[in-house]
Amino acid sequence: MAKNIHGVHEPLVHISKREDCGFLRACLVRLAAIALSLVVCGVVIVALTGLNPVEVYAGVIDGAVGSGRRFWVTIRDTLSLLLVAVALTPAFKMRFWNVGGEGQVLIGATATAAVMINFAGKLSTPLLFAAMICASILAGMAWGVIPALFKAGWNTNETLFTLMMNYVATQLVAFCVVFWENPAGSNSVGIINASERTGWLPGLFGLTYGWNLVIVVAITAFMYVYLRYSKQGYEIAYVGQSVNTARYAGINVKTVIIRTMAISGALCGLTGFILVSGSGHTISTTLAGGRGFTAIVVAWLSKLNTFTMMVVSFLLTFMAKGAIQIASQFSLNENASEIITGIILFFVLGCEFFINYRVEFRHRRKED
Repeated sequence: MAKNIHGVHEPLVHISKREDCGFLRACLVRLAAIALSLVVCGVVIVALTGLNPVEVYAGVIDGAVGSGRRFWVTIRDTLSLLLVAVALTPAFKMRFWNVGGEGQVLIGATATAAVMINFAGKLSTPLLFAAMICASILAGMAWGVIPALFKAGWNTNETLFTLMMNYVATQLVAFCVVFWENPAGSNSVGIINASERTGWLPGLFGLTYGWNLVIVVAITAFMYVYLRYSKQGYEIAYVGQSVNTARYAGINVKTVIIRTMAISGALCGLTGFILVSGSGHTISTTLAGGRGFTAIVVAWLSKLNTFTMMVVSFLLTFMAKGAIQIASQFSLNENASEIITGIILFFVLGCEFFINYRVEFRHRRKED
């Protein structure tokens, strides 16, 4: 006869790790999360503004892809965000928390601008572009290697170190802007080489941002192959799983840390080149536009899969452009429009919990 053990109670909720949710179920959970977030956004829109949510959502779509120009501006910004996310991926795979993407982009952009300003007309076009690309890559690489050296040598906190490097980079850009003012006294550089467009990335296949597209997609594909199929990608994953185990397996952890951050910083620096040469054609302290931080969200939402990052980068850029549109169209301030993006991100991030974990509630048992 079964005996009841009094005084011992099972927890009301039991959370356990799922072995495998399955691709189809995971997609359905994410779609349900997005649908639910739109419902909640609709309620918030009505409560705060009294506007028709459908009209607001139509404004978001119009702002992002409502015309040919808007569509390509969205694609342009998606590409730069995607490249930063791809750049951060090897570092995150290694569990090196590089939050300095913003500064690495700014340093690469500054190096690109320096070459454009000082060597326009002195170098042939091919040499000028080669110098700009090399300068941006080397500058970003140096900005990434500095915290890596301290991490490898003295085990410093890379999160704080890379974060502080962002502020240093911002001040260096501000310092350079003072010397490159155009016109004098404007406290801005203006459009670099505006008349002759020297150093501007040309169109490709009839597309204004064709080179941006080719460069970013190529690097995205390369990074996917590099991390999954190369020996160095294997070492990065091994160090990320366990530093001690990696050392025991004969991997030089210090070399892996420095090399990986050199790659991460170099690609962030290359993003700076694309922003200056292939997009804005200027330099300022706000050029990176928060991409270094938004890219962290992109990388983690994509689970460090570079191809998935294409979709996530587009969706976040789509919402950002749409938020600007509804702010102007419906006379909303930017804070109100950003609430929509925040709610959607909350649901999308939150649904990952239900994909990875199973939640079970205690069932009542009949007493004998």
